[in-house]
Amino acid sequence: MIEQFGGVPPPQLGLRYNIAPTQPVAIVRIEAERDERLWELVRWGLVPSWVKDASIGNRMINARAETVADKPSFRSAFRRRRCLVPADGYFEWQPTGSGKQPYYIRQADDRPFAMAGLWDRWLNPATGEPLSTCTIITTQANELTQPIHDRMPVILNAADYDLWLDPQMQDPARVGALLRPFAGSTLRADPVDTHVNSPRNDDPRCIGIRKSLSG
Repeated sequence: MIEQFGGVPPPQLGLRYNIAPTQPVAIVRIEAERDERLWELVRWGLVPSWVKDASIGNRMINARAETVADKPSFRSAFRRRRCLVPADGYFEWQPTGSGKQPYYIRQADDRPFAMAGLWDRWLNPATGEPLSTCTIITTQANELTQPIHDRMPVILNAADYDLWLDPQMQDPARVGALLRPFAGSTLRADPVDTHVNSPRNDDPRCIGIRKSLSG
């Protein structure tokens, strides 16, 4: 994964099987002063630098590709603070007659990929302590994932990483052209146990593939 995304991962970056909103997640961004890729652990749920209350991040875990360039909460970050959110896969839930069935969606060859994200840094007005956060951009589902859910994260092609991360590239049309559904032919989606439904569970069972939906 290091070779694919560049930079040096933080030493505290360990194996995770179930990352929930408001928990730490790893991102890769450009360190402007040195113009190089930097890994950072941030909180999932964007807190714009100008808000007074950090709790807004609980509702800002995703940004829609169709409105991210114009929505005030994301507009500035979309122009200057884009990031990669590396992952081996992601979960989505399909409504069924007996509840919601979780699916684990990943590359068919299990190769890691990067979701398009935005990051920001907020200063606590009471303590002056910084809080770094991120959000993941979503788009319309592709042909594979549409039966499960009508949205999916934007998965970037590796050839587009440099353009996406470049803080000097502020043309919303050119950057926005990257926010499209990823080809379903290179992905697979497998049902997994509802063990993953609890954010307290973070172990290999979360990605254990069920042989059948009734098993």
